[in-house]
Amino acid sequence: MKTLGMIGGMSPESTVSYYHIINREVNRRLGGNHSAEILLYSIDFETIAAMQRAEDWRQAGEVLAAAAVKLAAMGAQAVVLATNTMHKVASAIEQAVDIPLIHVVDVTAEAVKRQGLNKVGLLGTRFTMNDDFYIERAKASGIETIVPSEPDQEEIHRIIFEELCLNRFTDSAKAYYLGVMEWLAEQGAQGIIFGCTEIGLLLSPQECPLPVFDSAQIHALAAVEFVLS
Repeated sequence: MKTLGMIGGMSPESTVSYYHIINREVNRRLGGNHSAEILLYSIDFETIAAMQRAEDWRQAGEVLAAAAVKLAAMGAQAVVLATNTMHKVASAIEQAVDIPLIHVVDVTAEAVKRQGLNKVGLLGTRFTMNDDFYIERAKASGIETIVPSEPDQEEIHRIIFEELCLNRFTDSAKAYYLGVMEWLAEQGAQGIIFGCTEIGLLLSPQECPLPVFDSAQIHALAAVEFVLS
């Protein structure tokens, strides 16, 4: 089994999901009392959230790159970043270490393509929905993304930071997200990417009007493939 380095804490709720998915899947495949060999570096999320608000992506990249360097020094053979938004600074991590970064956009785009789809709605933080780092990378893999209107983006973003990241899941938030998904379907979306790992904690795929691609689940299972490769 290979050793996985996980950069977490953004948010803690997301990190718990990754840890749970990875270990459950390793155990399902190997049986007994097997679990994954994981080195976890958990960041204080407020530190990163403050840098996001200030749009200080250079410093945020330095913080996450330093975490990756520590994980590599401890024996990690690959890094998984347990968040979508901070893949905005993925290049800083990739430049800092010689071990691979399992990129969430790459593995999510591949999952969409396996379903024979090429146009999907993207939900996530304002940074994810507004920035080219996600949309252009998905496009390079042959996937077109549609994002919500600006007012909807702001409310989706607010719910993520003020509710979901704090383990608050309400019926009103669920109804709002479902309404946005209906609108994305009307714009031609064939499926929906949960481009924020906390969204999958609010909604199940069965509740959604279109096929769902839960990036946390997809990304975590890609990490399992590496661990067992």
